[in-house]
Amino acid sequence: MSDMITADLVDLDLSADTKEAAARALAERMVAQGRVTDLDGFLADVAAREAQMPTGLDGGIGIPHCRSAHVTEPTLAFGRSAAGIDFGAPDGPADLVFLIAAPAGADDAHLTILSSLARQLMNTEFTDALRSADDAASAAALIRGEEAAEAPEPQGAAEGASGAAGAAEDSAAAPAAASAGAAADTPAPAARPFRVVAVTSCPTGIAHTYMAAESLENAGREAGVELVVETQGSAGFTRLDPAVIAAADGVIFAHDVPVRDKDRFAGKPTVDVGVKAGINRAAELITEVRGKAERGEVTAGAGPATPVERAGDSTEGYGTKLRKWLMSGVSYMVPFVAAGGLLIALGFAIGGYKINKAPSVMDHFVWTQTDSWGALLFQIGVVAFGFLVPVLAGYIAYGMADRPGLVPGFVGGAIALTINAGFLGGLAAGLIAGGVVMAIQKVAIPPALRGVMPVVVIPLISSAVVGFLMFVVIGKPIAAAQKGMTDWLGGLTGTNAVLLGALLGLMMCFDLGGPVNKVAYTFATAGIAVTNPSDSAMKIMAAVMAAGMVPPLAMALATTVRGRLFTRTERENGKAAWVLGLSFISEGAIPFAAADPLRVIPSAMVGGALTGALSMAFGATLRAPHGGIFVVPLIGNPFLYLIAIAAGVCVTTGLVVLLKGLRKPAPEATAADSAAGAAGAAGERKQPVAA
Repeated sequence: MSDMITADLVDLDLSADTKEAAARALAERMVAQGRVTDLDGFLADVAAREAQMPTGLDGGIGIPHCRSAHVTEPTLAFGRSAAGIDFGAPDGPADLVFLIAAPAGADDAHLTILSSLARQLMNTEFTDALRSADDAASAAALIRGEEAAEAPEPQGAAEGASGAAGAAEDSAAAPAAASAGAAADTPAPAARPFRVVAVTSCPTGIAHTYMAAESLENAGREAGVELVVETQGSAGFTRLDPAVIAAADGVIFAHDVPVRDKDRFAGKPTVDVGVKAGINRAAELITEVRGKAERGEVTAGAGPATPVERAGDSTEGYGTKLRKWLMSGVSYMVPFVAAGGLLIALGFAIGGYKINKAPSVMDHFVWTQTDSWGALLFQIGVVAFGFLVPVLAGYIAYGMADRPGLVPGFVGGAIALTINAGFLGGLAAGLIAGGVVMAIQKVAIPPALRGVMPVVVIPLISSAVVGFLMFVVIGKPIAAAQKGMTDWLGGLTGTNAVLLGALLGLMMCFDLGGPVNKVAYTFATAGIAVTNPSDSAMKIMAAVMAAGMVPPLAMALATTVRGRLFTRTERENGKAAWVLGLSFISEGAIPFAAADPLRVIPSAMVGGALTGALSMAFGATLRAPHGGIFVVPLIGNPFLYLIAIAAGVCVTTGLVVLLKGLRKPAPEATAADSAAGAAGAAGERKQPVAA
């Protein structure tokens, strides 16, 4: 491990009782060695990585890790806990904790060394030796690989015995196979072993990627399977030989980020799971892919689900899968909403409120007339809006069934517009299209037809089924529900409107760009995604955007008026939060919420609820779905609208300052500042702080 770990980075008596405390204790050792320049900033990055997926592994191992701009060089710290610390592993707490810190631009050589450690963690002899290490120096030497040549004769002997046993098994197996072949009536050669190719990857690409590879390779050897793994990690990856893929009988994807060049594996029995399943259930995955091969189950396209919006591990509940599918459609729809909405809003601003009655610019366009330009922008925006429901439906189906789902999804979305089923119809059409395609893909297909399935058979059958259901079976009920929702929005007045504004404000500030935030935003944009939205729909859009601007602006103001309550990194992030908040990018408050969620998120929700309620009470309207402060000229009652935002920002700022001030004199901020000043001032001057 080179000098990535020294005795000073080892704690054999780790007393922490939570994973956060363990990460802090080990990170403080990194700060003391000058390996980390900002303690709180680094821990926020560790927490963000932990939020993506727990880092606990079977066998009593925890591997919190991240890439961070606050790391000066690749570093590893090790802690041993007598009581055990919960890192989310299925088999219980971890007593061996490895904190891996990689710089944002770590070189491939260092990352390769870190990946070798990840593979060693799958070796019980290695972990047993760490559990019995007597002092920090010997533990560090063992992790670096130096002690393997000195003390661990038993380990080397065990490895030799294991190798000898493996060789003996191989030599015993070979004559057995030969004799079986000789006993056969025909001189056919011995049957070749089952062949599997696998791809492993994880969000950081440092630990889980290589641990899953090691686990799969070990399970393959035990099962007598030829298994070759392509690790798509941070240190880059070498593509499997096309001949190896062609000869494979099955494919295993153990990944939490998109598999690169996934089309290479099309047409083979495939098991698609999360990376932790590759670590914990490797033998089961091999058995599963063998079963699929025996039954002739193959993927017609590039995989059973899209790489980014795939259903995920088999352990995920239906609710989690449904959310991912819906968010797939929403994420592709939002750019159309933003472009179309802003163009329509600009058309009204330039051409007046009657611009929607203007003739087509194909028939009448005068270069020198403002009304003609307003009509042009309005009509382009209307065309862009025409794609919203088909894109929503198409990419929901894509999230469920990959590219074969696009055609029936778009067709179903277009039918939803035709029958006036609107946004709700698009949701239903996308889910139906994805389900139909997934059902077709499960049908056993003769090899001769596999080539035409994704381009002819699946689009034909799925589009016909989706069209029939949308036109004949469920179209009218959905259209009635859509009309009912539109009428309800149009009838909102007084107290009801204010309460709705407060609720939407709470949702916008709850997870700052997460699923709850997106539900509120999608609800608002669905209301204005028509040529002539109601006044109530435009009030809802205004309330949602105003509330979404509050958290980053409040954090920016708080770091300005009471900077001593925040770390140096947070004060730098506060400068960027001004621009992000003014631009309606709620994610600008995420660094603050990740570092101190119990104080920041409730404060933001109170301010957001106030802003949403005031915006509805003031009757502010907004035709554009995005733009922040830059579309204020397009807002109805803009002065009162800005007052609503200012009120929410002031309330959130006051609450954050009050709650942070109740702590003991900001020990974390003081410690982080002093540690960074003592250990990494020079490094900070040459390395900009990430905003």
